[in-house]
Amino acid sequence: MTESEILGKLKESILIFDVELAEKSAQEAVNTDIDPLKAVEEGLVKGLDIIGEKYENDEIFLPELMMAANTFQTAMQILEPKISEKGQERAKKGIIVLGTVKGDIHKIGKDIVTLLFRTAGYEVHDLGEDVDLFTFIENAKKLNADAIGLSALLTSTLSGQKDVIDALTQEGMREKYIIMVGGGATTPEWAETIGADLFAENAQAAVRKLTEMIAKKS
Repeated sequence: MTESEILGKLKESILIFDVELAEKSAQEAVNTDIDPLKAVEEGLVKGLDIIGEKYENDEIFLPELMMAANTFQTAMQILEPKISEKGQERAKKGIIVLGTVKGDIHKIGKDIVTLLFRTAGYEVHDLGEDVDLFTFIENAKKLNADAIGLSALLTSTLSGQKDVIDALTQEGMREKYIIMVGGGATTPEWAETIGADLFAENAQAAVRKLTEMIAKKS
């Protein structure tokens, strides 16, 4: 099988959510000495780009999006060690600190966002649930994060998002970070009211909007 055929199979595995094909094609890439970084960027990522567009256009839905992400992760288990062996590194799009705010213990939405950001090439530090404002800020400082993601599913915990932004403002650090807010209780109006940089209605939108924002800042 030629290099272009293997890259095509990697892309196809994402589009049809075929974990076995992804695993087999990734191993073929390794066996035929294809640059593993090229296998990721010109094979797997090409498929993910199409999946992202389909999701945004309501042609597929969350279960399919997650299946594609999991297929990607399966192939990466084979390719990532080879990338490290060659001293290469996937281009990192940015560093994100995220979590569910104080008083809120919901995690499913946050976990999906974390997976998709990592799949898209971000370094993500998931702080978990019921995270206080000091933990968000200290980790953002320590990791030199580009963005802070604040999730809230309950209306009663929305104030936790505002508290982080207010604390950053008081410390004179508000402009250092892009603040993303999301979760079931969050609305575009609330995001604007508290001075967040972006509101994401779903995980794929979060990835797209943050990528666009980081590109503008650069």
